Amino acid sequence: MVDGAAHYTVNASGARRAKKRIAMESSSGDGQSSLRSSGRQVNVRMKRCNNPPPGQTKRKATDTEEEEDQSEKKYRKCEKAGCSATYPVCFASASERCAKNGYTSRWYHLSCGEHFCNECFDHYYRSHKDGYETYASWKRVWTGNGKSEPSLKAFMADQQLPYWVQCTKPDCGKWRQLTKEIQLTASLAATYRCGMKFNNVKTEGPDQCSLPEDLRVAEVIDSWWHSMLILPPLFKDSPANPFLTAYYPDCVGMSPSGSTSNHSHAELRAEHCRAVPPQIPGLCPYFQPFYQPNECGKALCVRPDMMELDELYEFPEFSRDPTMYLALRNLILASWHRGCKEVLTPQNCAPHIIVRGLVRVRCVQEMDRVLLFMTRKGLINTGVLSVKQPLLPERYHNKNVIVIGAGASGLAAARQLQNFGMQVVMLEASERIGGRVWDDTSLGGVTVGRGAQIVNGCVNNPIALMSEQLSINMHKLGERCDLFQEGGSATDPAIDKRMDFHFNAILDVVSEWRKDKSQNQDTPLGEKIQEVYKTFLQESGVQFSQLEEKVLQFHLSNLEYACGSTLDQVSARSWDHNEFFAQFSGDHTLLTEGYSSVLNKLAEGLDIRIKSPVQAIDYSGDIVKVTSSNGTQWTAQKVLVTVPLTLLQKNIIKFNPPLPERKLKAIHSLGAGLIEKVALQFPFRFWDGKIQGADYFGHIPPSPDKRGMFGVFYDMDPQGKGSVLMSVITGEALPSIRDMEDKDVADQCMKVLRELFKEQEVPEPVNYFVTRWSRDMWSQMSYSFVKTGGSGEAYDIIAEDVQGKVFFAGEATNRHFPQTVTGAYLSGVREASKIAAL
Repeated sequence: MVDGAAHYTVNASGARRAKKRIAMESSSGDGQSSLRSSGRQVNVRMKRCNNPPPGQTKRKATDTEEEEDQSEKKYRKCEKAGCSATYPVCFASASERCAKNGYTSRWYHLSCGEHFCNECFDHYYRSHKDGYETYASWKRVWTGNGKSEPSLKAFMADQQLPYWVQCTKPDCGKWRQLTKEIQLTASLAATYRCGMKFNNVKTEGPDQCSLPEDLRVAEVIDSWWHSMLILPPLFKDSPANPFLTAYYPDCVGMSPSGSTSNHSHAELRAEHCRAVPPQIPGLCPYFQPFYQPNECGKALCVRPDMMELDELYEFPEFSRDPTMYLALRNLILASWHRGCKEVLTPQNCAPHIIVRGLVRVRCVQEMDRVLLFMTRKGLINTGVLSVKQPLLPERYHNKNVIVIGAGASGLAAARQLQNFGMQVVMLEASERIGGRVWDDTSLGGVTVGRGAQIVNGCVNNPIALMSEQLSINMHKLGERCDLFQEGGSATDPAIDKRMDFHFNAILDVVSEWRKDKSQNQDTPLGEKIQEVYKTFLQESGVQFSQLEEKVLQFHLSNLEYACGSTLDQVSARSWDHNEFFAQFSGDHTLLTEGYSSVLNKLAEGLDIRIKSPVQAIDYSGDIVKVTSSNGTQWTAQKVLVTVPLTLLQKNIIKFNPPLPERKLKAIHSLGAGLIEKVALQFPFRFWDGKIQGADYFGHIPPSPDKRGMFGVFYDMDPQGKGSVLMSVITGEALPSIRDMEDKDVADQCMKVLRELFKEQEVPEPVNYFVTRWSRDMWSQMSYSFVKTGGSGEAYDIIAEDVQGKVFFAGEATNRHFPQTVTGAYLSGVREASKIAAL
């Protein structure tokens, strides 16, 4: 053995040499082949030699041709229709009577270029043969772990085919076949070079890279080669294996014989019912990219045993048998989540494709395409990665894009597009980036979000991904929220639980009512809740105490907080339209360092022009012209608009031609929700004794007209070092503070706090601030909601591009995740993918 690689070719010249050997063997008279052959094969050859009768010394040309025809019959072709192997060679060499490249009664086809002979089949398949126990032992493992048939062909593909490995020298890259005794590992694949020494055997002869590549490799790239593959590739030791232990390995592209799982069928079925994500050491617990069996309703999760619709659209050739695609996609997703701080490249992934046979060559080739697709879709190589080389090939680099608005959606799109290799300019109207993310550190250095700061559901949330990339702490918010009445007494948790049950029961009745209602039968959510509530009281005879009525008002206040509006504006039919889609699950967390820590990193290296309010977008020609309010003009092939919904509703940007009527109707069918915040810094944490470590506490409104005024207080420094409380003003309470001075709002908040903590001293605040989003010229809102008579479809319509030139992103374009920074971010990633694909 020299380098562990067996170099041989099957081609036209090989066929001619084979014919020459046949003629030599026929004329030798003794029927002995220079190759090792089975006795049966020699006898057949001797029987067909057609020796001339005595006295005949010259044959006719036709006799010679007939002899060649007879000789060719001694080399049986592969019986698989369309197989290009005229003279198959047995790769197994398991039986002493192996046909090698000679005659066998039947060739078994695994791929064009990989066959085994009938003698080697018998060697493993017949119970009296030496190889039978090897096959039987493998079969027991396969049936114990897997679901597919443990056929002898599957055994040969899984255990006997040689491995192929690619030279890692930049100027070589040739594929070499390893000898059978060498096991391929990821480390070997990552470092292999032609002529690599194994077992201290020195390489002799010329530069090994100069040796020609096996001609079979060139055939692998052709589409017909894949169609002639008998069995799909099943990977061994895939990085996806720890994520998918509850699945049958061969249903998710992995080999049952290579699985570390010792599950029996029964154990697997029991595991399927549990749907508990596996605990993987060193992996962020919020990374759960794969559904577990029988699990559903988890956002940004894929079924490891099924292709998604967009995957089928991109890779239709895998629709009949998706195994190769699933094996590659699952490997890539698992690798990304195990190392999301670095760009995932083909060079990182290829060594982990451990599968025998020429199909490994095909898998590595296909992996490039799958990796590219997943990068473009923002499934991998996303977040705050800074890249040295463009993530997409040169054909994607010829676009220049203008992004209007440097909030979460605009920054996400610009970061993606620039990482793809495109030229991007961002135009931001205000003097800062972030949009409705605006972090304040004026209160003793504690970060308080004037806008967003909480992450609702961290599992698979891209904010959790970016926090992991930046090693940012996410503080898990506890579930406890004690409710305090003015006067200082705590509300009995049993009363809170009871009223929470009744409140949710009311919403359930509203959900039932809307099932058969059309848009024009819609009604305001507030009216419908009151109607259901009155009917319940009349029909049940239940009477709630005064305190219970107040607790119900607290829950209504929370609903107004969630909607960003008074309930008389909100659609009863579509108020929670996004709940029909998979949502982010898991912990709710407070970004103690603020969303700015993420957005500022996204913005690094981007060309952002602040104080550049856009006044007009002219997309009437091939090139889009963007004009700012000071007359400056920019041009680009594509423009992405990420301004808040209010600015679209007020026609702040003039479009030429005007936006389609359908889009304008959708824009006006959504509401521009609003909440305001007040934050107060104190000399000490006076609330600690009463709250006992909870992250927030509730304020029961003393009367319905006080609903929404400081309904919840948040402790903004969970570590207990800073002394800052933040509260919200929502719903019907907003008009009452609109014309107040900030000090008067703070004084009102202090009155409430002194009522809630009446039994103790509440110090004067050292500092405070009050938000005024309604007056913010470039926002004028907090987040969107569906108005009465509208529907969730409006989000999709606003998201539609116009003529492939003007695109839209922002939380009000994300039907699945509206109202959130997460939704805004994902809409930017979505549009970057669309722009790249065009």
